[in-house]
Amino acid sequence: MSISTQDACKIIQEARADAIVISTMSAMHSMDQIAPDHVFGLSSVPLMGGAAGLGLGLALSFPERKVIILDGDASLLMELGVLATVAGMRPSNFYHFVFANGVQFNGGANLAVAGDGRIDFSAAALASGYAGAVRFTLAEEFRAGIGTWLAAPAPALIELEIEPTPARFGPQIAQPEQGDARFARMGMEAQRLMRALGTAQ
Repeated sequence: MSISTQDACKIIQEARADAIVISTMSAMHSMDQIAPDHVFGLSSVPLMGGAAGLGLGLALSFPERKVIILDGDASLLMELGVLATVAGMRPSNFYHFVFANGVQFNGGANLAVAGDGRIDFSAAALASGYAGAVRFTLAEEFRAGIGTWLAAPAPALIELEIEPTPARFGPQIAQPEQGDARFARMGMEAQRLMRALGTAQ
């Protein structure tokens, strides 16, 4: 049985300590519920595909603090070359979680990802030069193993087999237009994060 997005985020939240957490897509929605006001949290929306690059910049800027990226499979596929960029920079505090649920807009339209879910992100990360990679398919195994992986050499990629959430929208129910707040939140969270890190007033 695969892992739910909510369970994965709860496990990560319990293990994050003082790490910066960059989240996108369905992981972002779960983190909104689990830790809505965490000052070391930052969403990567509307920057779909940009979570790992955003996390890399923070990891290089704050090498003393772990940076955890909660990426989506569809998002990472939009910028797959970032794996080579991360590996080339060798950030020793970079932990890249990929929520592999096989769909785009999880819980929304649930469109199939490119490659029909056959992409092995762990293998791609190792081939790109990541220090380590692993795939978890069960919540119990992930809970037992996350501490080891957050202490492992980095950059590391932790791929999670995630159960898709049932779609809310489709041919009969159109998705509503996104409000302006969705597109302003990353900037506001970035300002909050900068203040927490002591780089802004």
